[in-house]
Amino acid sequence: MKFLKLLLATTVINLTLASALYAGTPHFIDFSKVLNQSEAGKKAQTFLKKKYENDLKKFSVQEKNLREKEKKLISQKKMITSEEYQNKIRDLRTEVAKYQESKKKSLQKIAKLRTEAKTELLKSLNPIIKKYMEDNKIRIVLDKKSILLGDTNLEITSQVITILNKEVKSLNLK
Repeated sequence: MKFLKLLLATTVINLTLASALYAGTPHFIDFSKVLNQSEAGKKAQTFLKKKYENDLKKFSVQEKNLREKEKKLISQKKMITSEEYQNKIRDLRTEVAKYQESKKKSLQKIAKLRTEAKTELLKSLNPIIKKYMEDNKIRIVLDKKSILLGDTNLEITSQVITILNKEVKSLNLK
């Protein structure tokens, strides 16, 4: 009789622990994949890439013009006075400094837009993951970067991307 009670108690404890462990199994998501493969993420990347390429073309033209001015100034060195030459050099340096500042601001703006897009997408993603967790009785979701090794059945990236694509078509980038 004592053995039967002990066996029953052991079985109940094992079942309780097993169900608790199963409910607590962490799932994981690859946020990089979500950012790169979701519709909204792809559109944001395309927008940012196009903006970067347009700015790059604009700066390339400006840089070419500055080089031409420099060559012209060097060729005029012997034909103009030293004072006039120094003034033109100072003007060219000022123009180059403005160009560099403009290029720096443009790159910073693109970096800021990229960060804002990522933040906005992650904000949109939070309620989706939370609802997915509730619907599937998941207690914890980790970023795939934090996982050394894991069962691929515990990865929920593709399911979350599918839901995200239905709910968020694009991001507000300007």
